[in-house]
Amino acid sequence: MSTMLNFENVELYYDHVYALKGVSISLAQGETVALIGANGAGKSSILRAITGLAPLRSGQIHFMGERLDGKPADAIVKLGIAMVPEGRRVFPFMSVKDNLLMGAFTRTDKADIARTLESILQRFPRLRERYSQQAGTLSGGEQQMMVIGRALMAKPRLLLLDEPSLGIAPKLVQDIARAIVAISRDEQVSVLLVEQNSRMALSISNRTYALATGKVVLSGNSKDLMGDDRIKAAYLGGDL
Repeated sequence: MSTMLNFENVELYYDHVYALKGVSISLAQGETVALIGANGAGKSSILRAITGLAPLRSGQIHFMGERLDGKPADAIVKLGIAMVPEGRRVFPFMSVKDNLLMGAFTRTDKADIARTLESILQRFPRLRERYSQQAGTLSGGEQQMMVIGRALMAKPRLLLLDEPSLGIAPKLVQDIARAIVAISRDEQVSVLLVEQNSRMALSISNRTYALATGKVVLSGNSKDLMGDDRIKAAYLGGDL
């Protein structure tokens, strides 16, 4: 697998407080990579750096061989990177249909947009059932499915997911986890997953980086890390 994303020795500060200190991660085409760690560890800052929402103090980010840092956020979206933000951020008074179509704003081929929309409704049948409802009337899990679908409407090559299980009922967390695996497999979309639910993140990813106070403290194959005593103690609450 060829490298899609290279995040090289990145330092990022908010005011005078560092959020990332010399962080390097990579992601290959077709991979799902998880970022785990406590609140404030720097996970979401990595996503903000990739999407151009937070300027770097130093370091570089490359996507498909092209340098990302310094590019405006809209240019980064057009390169094929879509983000599902923490907290879902739906348009509550718009229908599910219109929320989904907002994700296709960079596309012009109406027939292809319609095919993508149909594939998303097949993947998330609940969205078809609620297609004309206002998005604000959906449950948290249904809204999360919708914003993942909205991101997929852009036909991204890289999907960034920020805490997709946060505030979601346990059964729907399982549904969303299965959907992430299927999206990566069926759509050939690479996934960078930020997740506090470390058990879920490790179970659906190929590789994982564990962060603490703005640094990568452990990384490796997710299956191997699932059995690592340090990961068990720090992130999984003891024995599996």
